[in-house]
Amino acid sequence: MQDRIPRMKELIAVLSRAARAYYQESREIMSNFEYDKLYDELLALEAETGVVLAGSPTQRVGYEVLSELPKEAHPSPMLSLDKTKDVAALQEWLGPQEGVLSWKLDGLTVVLTYEDGKLVKAVTRGNGEIGEVITPNARVFENIPLQIAFRGRLILRGEAVIRYSDFEKMNAEIEDVDAKYKNPRNLCSGSVRQLNSEVTAGRHVNCIIFALVQAEGGEFGESDTKVEEAASGLPGETRKSGGRLNPGNSVSRRFAWLKEQGFEVVEHKQVTAETLPETVAYFARAIMDYDIPSDGLVLTYEDIAYGESLGRTAKFPRNSIAFKWADETAETTLSYIEWSPSRTGLINPVAVFEPVELEGTTVSRASVHNISIMEGLELGAGDRITVYKANMIIPQIADNLTRSGVRDIPKICPVCGGETVIRRENDVKSLYCTNPDCQAKKIKSFTLFVSRDALNIDGLSEMTLEKFIGAGFIHEYADIFHLDRHRDAIVKMEGFGQKSYDNLVQAAERASHTTLVRVVYGLGVAGIGLANAKVLCRKFKFDFEKMRRASAEELQEADGIGEVLADGWCRYFASEKNNAVVDRLLAELDIEKAPESGEADAEDAMPFAGMTFVITGAVEHFANRKELQELIEAKGGRATGSVTAKTTYLINNDVNSTSTKNKKARELGIPILSEEDFLKLLDGAEGI
Repeated sequence: MQDRIPRMKELIAVLSRAARAYYQESREIMSNFEYDKLYDELLALEAETGVVLAGSPTQRVGYEVLSELPKEAHPSPMLSLDKTKDVAALQEWLGPQEGVLSWKLDGLTVVLTYEDGKLVKAVTRGNGEIGEVITPNARVFENIPLQIAFRGRLILRGEAVIRYSDFEKMNAEIEDVDAKYKNPRNLCSGSVRQLNSEVTAGRHVNCIIFALVQAEGGEFGESDTKVEEAASGLPGETRKSGGRLNPGNSVSRRFAWLKEQGFEVVEHKQVTAETLPETVAYFARAIMDYDIPSDGLVLTYEDIAYGESLGRTAKFPRNSIAFKWADETAETTLSYIEWSPSRTGLINPVAVFEPVELEGTTVSRASVHNISIMEGLELGAGDRITVYKANMIIPQIADNLTRSGVRDIPKICPVCGGETVIRRENDVKSLYCTNPDCQAKKIKSFTLFVSRDALNIDGLSEMTLEKFIGAGFIHEYADIFHLDRHRDAIVKMEGFGQKSYDNLVQAAERASHTTLVRVVYGLGVAGIGLANAKVLCRKFKFDFEKMRRASAEELQEADGIGEVLADGWCRYFASEKNNAVVDRLLAELDIEKAPESGEADAEDAMPFAGMTFVITGAVEHFANRKELQELIEAKGGRATGSVTAKTTYLINNDVNSTSTKNKKARELGIPILSEEDFLKLLDGAEGI
């Protein structure tokens, strides 16, 4: 079976690309005959192997939205592993036994349960005793089988991860620098624990299996036999059951069997005490290019029965041990602290030191993050420091050997010369620039202004904006529409030419024909995202003058606009300077008229104005819930994820369901509509 799985994965990738091109991009990359041929081949392989991989075009996995993640206790506590940084200690721990060395993956541990060949439950590790049930999300992980050949009860442990390559692609699509994701692990944790599985599906989550916990019944023989108890004899011994391979008492054989079932298992190598050093060295070299986040290795006894017989301590199992990379350190001299302003006003301290070699590369800089860390290290120019690479990647200061003390914290911003201030938040002291016109802050505001959901000016990347702002071409929003004033200088800039200049000018011209929602969002008023921009435009009948002169009380009448957002809006437009900037911008724009002119017409065009809908369950008359949500918003309504006292209607085709949302709606007296009911409501509203 194992040779079939790679072909199935290949077919899924080819068919998915073809379907995406056809349905989403209106182009064909293969004929219908060729597509059907490959589809039939995949269908036959799934029937032959009994395996259906996630993402298979033969399946359609519905998305599910939850109000909260249910909690569930693990049958036995999931313990952490003891650890070492010493290869010799690993050798001593392994002794005369054989072992299996694998990556220690840095994601979110999940427990998967299969029954009768189907994935029935997925639970996060949580605190080790109680986890969160994330079954709908696990079903949209990119690489786990939804159906397997084994028909008994199977429990596995794996690590949910997002690959670096996918992480970088997702970040590249986010134009607002401050909105970019910080690291793959945090993004993965948030993606796995989403309440809406459709969000999870777009995050490229994979699950790498690292342990087979239990396999009961089915082809293993007895109905309630744990795999740990099913094997006897020498390490790796196997026995037949129903003509199929029993994973038996060997970790590596279990991994091989799991691969046959369609799972992606962690990369691993069999070792002895003698071969451990060279195998650790292999992984140390491989981590430099490894696409999956990892923070070390795990060594497990190959002989499962032997490992289990050792029992456990109060904190650690004795059958496995973690190996953390021994950080290579170097001593050097701190030359100075460089202060690096961000687009939020935060000024980050960066240690610049005499270059040293670490993990095969030359390093001379390391982030210190904030003033509190500087004070903890008593860090001053000229100090002797030790530096290392965290997880062999990120340069960090390990210690300060001379500790001369923190000094020379700048009183002015190194970018704009504006006054700085030290603020304490959550007991952490950080330095901020107080100048609202700081160039570093400008870059953030312009990046948002030209982003896809705002003015959508193609070609004005953050790097280009930095160049133009630094050269004095752009001081405020209106300047973007007068780049022709700087044509000669732009075409001579590195990376530019006549064609690039022409494209930019044409993109700005296209962007000048826009909508009020895009403009309001693009201004970057604190807290006013795209959804709130739509709400405000509808509330004030697309009359921008009324909108910007509105009082806080009037603004709060709009659904979802609370005191904080209203105050932020009022403060923004209380500034004469901001109003002048906006006026000059508006003079450059051709803003589409509201759907209808006049108050009565606007009410007719927006029959759901002031109404809040919650959508749950599967839909039948729409392609998906997003399409239904867009219709509601187009008619003036608002779609949210949770039922509250402000909800007008709950839409659920299963009107009599006992789901959490239905129960909440009944408690609050909120009507529950089927899609048929909703369409009747829409027809009636539009017929008024």
